Order: sequence, then structure tokens, then C-alpha cells
Amino acid sequence: MQTARATSSCRSASSFRIHPALFSHAEAALARLLTFAYPADGVLSRYFREHRNIGRQERAFIAETCFVVLRRLRTLSARACPGESAATPRRLLLAALAGQGRNLRELEHLLKRDEAAWLAAAKGFDDANLAVAERLDLPDWLYTRLLDVFAAETEALICALNQSAPLDLRVNLLKSSREVVIEALKEEGFTVEAGKHSPFAVRLAEKPALAGHPLFLAGHIEVQDEGSQLLGLMLAPRRGEVVADFCAGAGGKTLLLGMLMKNTGRLYAFDIAAPRLEKLKPRLARSGLSNVHPICLDSAHNPKLKRLAGKMDRVLVDAPCSGLGTLRRNPYLKWRQTPDSVAGLAKKQAEILATAARLVRLGGRLLYATCSLLPEENEEVVKAYQAAHPGWTLLEEQRFFPHTHGTDGFYAALMQREG
Repeated sequence: MQTARATSSCRSASSFRIHPALFSHAEAALARLLTFAYPADGVLSRYFREHRNIGRQERAFIAETCFVVLRRLRTLSARACPGESAATPRRLLLAALAGQGRNLRELEHLLKRDEAAWLAAAKGFDDANLAVAERLDLPDWLYTRLLDVFAAETEALICALNQSAPLDLRVNLLKSSREVVIEALKEEGFTVEAGKHSPFAVRLAEKPALAGHPLFLAGHIEVQDEGSQLLGLMLAPRRGEVVADFCAGAGGKTLLLGMLMKNTGRLYAFDIAAPRLEKLKPRLARSGLSNVHPICLDSAHNPKLKRLAGKMDRVLVDAPCSGLGTLRRNPYLKWRQTPDSVAGLAKKQAEILATAARLVRLGGRLLYATCSLLPEENEEVVKAYQAAHPGWTLLEEQRFFPHTHGTDGFYAALMQREG
């Protein structure tokens, strides 16, 4: 039964019996994650492909526990090795499990001879003695930067970013309605509520694996954060228009725009990475959309872009960014990004915005968006573009945050071309 499978896959790590072999897998997976060389979900997917004998419930435990470590890396490091610069994956995992409410007796079968006293001390460690950035599990530079931007709101924002994100779905209104989807999920035993901001958002308390769910396979739902859905509503594409999703990736927002266009007009999905656009194809097939035209770009001077210059009614630029607004889902990013990487991204964002803006017709609109919290990737990029291109009018700016909206962190600026 689908409900039983989904529920079992979501069982909390704090209630799961851990055997030594499973702990060893978690330790090995975490060691890979802590290099921060690749996105965490990709690292875990590869590890599970290499170890296909690990069951569904065991995979859920490994993923959940490793993500706890990534979220709380500084406090767990302090608990595991007070006064030292680095803790081993093993000690980080044990400290994380102890911090999740496991008593020492539950963990003693995993401990080596000299670890019982150490773990007892780690469990009793007082985080209040830590510096603020350590206690809030951020690198010093990022805490300082957020404090500059958000002032009194900083701690509430960071605490929200350090929580696990809920599972948000977008209902495909071409095939179903929010009411029908909510009722169907409730009948399966899920705890479901309508989104507070998007008229087609659904939020689940559980985190089931949906890849095999009938509603997903039939194209009635897609996984998409409610904040991401709000970007489509800001751009507000109309029936019959010519629209572009300039940094389409795997096409989550493309599908949203196509739905809002009622499957009419022409919708271009541009990206520089062919593998990402390949992931859009099965999603398109499920969605029922027939107005989408994926195009892989090799450069800003691609002939296809030149032919479409000045012809778009609306363009979405969801620019590559630091992703610091998505730390609830991607906690590894706070350890991977640096001031230098953010500066490099801001330069790239300016170039992408300038290229995409050439597509917009007179009177047309462009929405520049990122899932970053930092002005240097957001307001400053838009202001610099407007200063260099006075023919653009800023119509609206929106910012979404987990502590105030319950969504990922997003910035969006809607501009209109006047000249």
C-alpha cells in the first residue's frame, strides 16, 4: 500500500534501531559529504547506487542523520572535539545522535572502548558557551554579513534556515485541482494543508517518496517550494504570449509558467546544460504541456537568442546564485560558499541579466530572481543593470523568508522595458 510505504520511509532517525553496519555506511557517506566538493543530494544518490543492498528505511536514516550534521556542523564539532579544529565523521555522527534524544544505552553497542566517557561529555555540552556564529551554525563571514543585512531579525532567520524544510507540492491545474489533491492525500493518511500564499500549493507534514505515487506519475503534482511558485505568479504570463524561462534547469518553473499560460502561446526553456534540460522531458510528458520548447545554449551569442531578441512578452531569469536562501534543504551550501564565490556569482548574474533582457520587447516584462539572501546578488545586481540601461522601470520587488513566509529565501524584481 502506497501510504504504508511512504510513512515507513519518513520514520525519524531518533526512533530507528541502528546496527553497526548501518552506522559504518552513515560514517562513510558523511566523510564524502564533508569534502563539500559536490551537492549533498548528488553525493548521497551516488553512494546509494554504489550500495544497492541498503534498504529504503536505512537510506532514510543515513540521509536524515547526515543532514543533521551538515545543519549543525559547528555546534556538533564543538561538542565532539572541544577546543579542536576538526572532528571526525564518526564523532560528529555520534554527537548528532546523542543530541537527537538518544540515551547512552541506546548507543553503547556502537561505541569503542574509550568513547563512553567522551560521548557523555559531548551530550552534556552547553552550547550557550559558544560564540554566536558557532551557536547558530554559520561560518563567521556569513553570520556577519547576515547581521549587517537583517539586524534584529538575524537570529530568527538563521534559526528558521537551520530547520528541515517541509515538503511542498504544486498542483497542476491543467489536470486537477488543489481540493481534489488534498482530499486524495488525506484519504491515504497524510497530514496535508493548503499553501498560505500560492493558490496551487499543498504542504505535507510527512516526507514520502513520491516518484512512484499515482498523482505524481499522472502529472497532477510536482514537488516545488511555495516560494518558488510565487515567482511564477509575479511574472504572471498570459494566454498566447511568448515567454522564456532563461535559466530553466530541470524545468520546475517552466512547468509552472506553462500551466499559467493554459498551455497556449510559446514557452522557451533555455539552459546551458543539456543534462539538466534532459530531465525536463519526462516532466513535460507527465504535465500535458505542448507549448514548451527546450533550447540548450552554448553562449550568450547563440544565433537562436539573436533571432528572438526583442520578441518576448515576459522573461524569467532565475539566476544561478549562492543558494543561501535554501539552507533548509541544502545546508552544505553555507560551508561551501565564500565571499569570493559570492562575488564571482554576482558578476555572472549581471551578465546573465543583460543577455536575457535583450529578449524582451518594448512594454514587455522581466523577472529577475535568486534564492539568495544577500543584496550583492539581488538588489545590487538590479540597480547596476538599471543604471546602465535607463529604459527599464522597476515595477515590484519581493523578498520571501522562512521565518516570515514559511518558504525558502527568495528575492524577485519585476521590471518593464520602456525604451
